[in-house]
Amino acid sequence: MLLTLQSRAILNNGIEIPRLRLGVYQAPIGETTFRVIRYALKIGYRHIDTAWLYGNEGDVGRAVLESGIAREEIFITTKVWNSDQGFDSTLAACERSLRRLGLSYVDLYLIHWPVQGMGKDTWKAMVQLLRAEARAIGGSNYEISNLQEILQNFDVVPAINLVEFHPFLYQKELLQFCKNNNIQLEAYSPLTRGNKLNHPALKALDKKYGKTSAQILIRWSLQHDLVAIPKSTHENRIKENSQVFDFQLEEKDMKLLDSLNEDLHTVFL
Repeated sequence: MLLTLQSRAILNNGIEIPRLRLGVYQAPIGETTFRVIRYALKIGYRHIDTAWLYGNEGDVGRAVLESGIAREEIFITTKVWNSDQGFDSTLAACERSLRRLGLSYVDLYLIHWPVQGMGKDTWKAMVQLLRAEARAIGGSNYEISNLQEILQNFDVVPAINLVEFHPFLYQKELLQFCKNNNIQLEAYSPLTRGNKLNHPALKALDKKYGKTSAQILIRWSLQHDLVAIPKSTHENRIKENSQVFDFQLEEKDMKLLDSLNEDLHTVFL
């Protein structure tokens, strides 16, 4: 699989999304977030992931606008939070996010978590946002049942499903379901939030490929055709996370990593 930092996947509505993006979850609000985004954009990242919940949409927007890079070259994702779901409130939440970002549109707008009883009304609003405010829409933390609800009631299929995904949480059935329905799966916490970076299998692959455990995990995600969102506020790690395009994991090593699943969820740790 020949990929570069500029490689993009094509979503089911024809929009192109960069394969590797910088996440800013828990990045300190203010100068730190602004600085790391400016650095990431400088070294070639073109995809930034934020959300209302993170509190740093304004910093993301300022970094993008002051980067000197054409807006259409940068892919911005943000999300509607649980308490803002429903038809009218989702529309209003998106408008507030756009004001904080200082942008006229986002490239991807996601439902941050499925909320019971709100799925249909919220997705109806998401579809309406496709007219101008968002170039693509999708879900986050959606299980197969949540996706089926949309597929059974709407013609517009989610372009993305963003979930925690790594070898220790290898959601194989969900991955296959998304592939079968032309939904791009996107991986957050691909580095297990650091919990498994010293696993013996990873350390052995580090030596074999001359790469770090983090780079091995990102490369595994990319070779599963995922979009990956590693996050860091350290410039050296942001750069390291982008240096995953000069090697390829052998099939036997992909299978080894696939076998490590232990249903490890790190998002609430």
